[in-house]
Amino acid sequence: MRMPEPDAAIIARKDQIVARLSAVLPDEAVIFDETELRAYECDALTAYRCPPLCAVLPASTEEVVEILKICHSEGVPVVPRGSGTSLAGGALPTADCVILGVARMNQVLETDYDNRVIRVQTGRTNLSVTGEVEGDGFFYAPDPSSQLACAIAGNIAMNSGGAHCLKYGVTTNNLLGVKMVLMDGTVVELGGAHLDAPGYDLLGLVCGSEGQLGVVTEATLRILKKPEGARPVLIGYDSNEVAGACVSDIIRAGVLPVAIEFMDRPCIRACESFAKAGYPDVEALLIVEVEGSEAEIQEQLEKIVGIAQRHNPVELRESSSEMESALIWKGRKAAFGAMGQIADYICLDGTIPVNELPHVLKRITELTNSYGLRVANVFHAGDGNMHPLILYNANDPGELEKAEALGADILRLCVEVGGCLTGEHGVGVEKRDLMPDQYGPNDLEAQIDVKDVFDPSWLLNPAKVFPLNVSENRRVA
Repeated sequence: MRMPEPDAAIIARKDQIVARLSAVLPDEAVIFDETELRAYECDALTAYRCPPLCAVLPASTEEVVEILKICHSEGVPVVPRGSGTSLAGGALPTADCVILGVARMNQVLETDYDNRVIRVQTGRTNLSVTGEVEGDGFFYAPDPSSQLACAIAGNIAMNSGGAHCLKYGVTTNNLLGVKMVLMDGTVVELGGAHLDAPGYDLLGLVCGSEGQLGVVTEATLRILKKPEGARPVLIGYDSNEVAGACVSDIIRAGVLPVAIEFMDRPCIRACESFAKAGYPDVEALLIVEVEGSEAEIQEQLEKIVGIAQRHNPVELRESSSEMESALIWKGRKAAFGAMGQIADYICLDGTIPVNELPHVLKRITELTNSYGLRVANVFHAGDGNMHPLILYNANDPGELEKAEALGADILRLCVEVGGCLTGEHGVGVEKRDLMPDQYGPNDLEAQIDVKDVFDPSWLLNPAKVFPLNVSENRRVA
């Protein structure tokens, strides 16, 4: 993967740029030592690394304004960074850029239970939003697997989802308003503590824009009352295709579980070894969770179990306690970390129509065999958001390139069956050169025009989302 050539003139002005930033920020908020910058040279897509020019850690919207004004006047690219958990290289720096990390911006600014909203600085972690309100019987619905670490800023940038997005939606369905700083330092506020805003849906435009339009410093989020109860059921099958057919039938029947998660044998074994969750040793495992009153739970489970039994499950087990339920989810949430103990991997993020699950799972197996690699599947099956993990050896020359080629073929398959390149990880650098596989020239040009309006100098999050030649040409122009 090629990154743009750094601007030598900017690098030559490093001392000047650092001095200007240091004049508006506390000493500890400006990082320019080469050793300390190693912490910012990559995100969770660790195959690619590049130390930035420097990194800044503002604590307020006002400090973000000053940073962006300086970088705008100096022509310095800025890469916004939440917690660095992006799996698509969304926070990968260039050598001439300033990393703008929001980790110090982690305060709760307002909690309004009457209107069921919470306003936070966007450096706050996903799980800590629920932690702030759960004592009063509320929760924040989006729950990415990295929710212990990932920041609301990154969730907004990538429109993150999670296991429970089947019922509650992804970030855009739970985001009511933002405060955002444009590249020239202009502050704009979109939406607010109400259900809808007049005029164009600019909030919907910002959510999922991958830091290309502005730096979101504050977010107003929807919080919900906790359900009376919830219960998962484990359903094991002897083939991936049969498990996929079961998922399709559950959705077709009009049942709406809060989550339907899928794991294949390699992932099941890794998670079981890591978390001791009590998973059965089967080819494919579904975790289907329902919630509500006890009567509602029983009614939904009866329908789901009836559908599952038509597909001849190897094992079907309903959770019998809160402890068992927590352990089941602990195993699923640990999937990416557990697989990381086995091999290096690339985690994909294609989304497909649910009825295509059996076909796509079969084709992934065929593609994997043709490349001579291994793939572990774990994903949000209810909404078709797939996460194939392509396993490879980073120390074996050529294996990374082979894994990337397989990944590109799998993502093209997702597009071919009516899906898209990403569900919640974003495009980043990982999928930027596949964008023409999903969008025609006019479609891409319309998106580029939007970027032009918000960031005409193309200084925000360079070399992401669009094919690299587009970014380079726009930057020069």
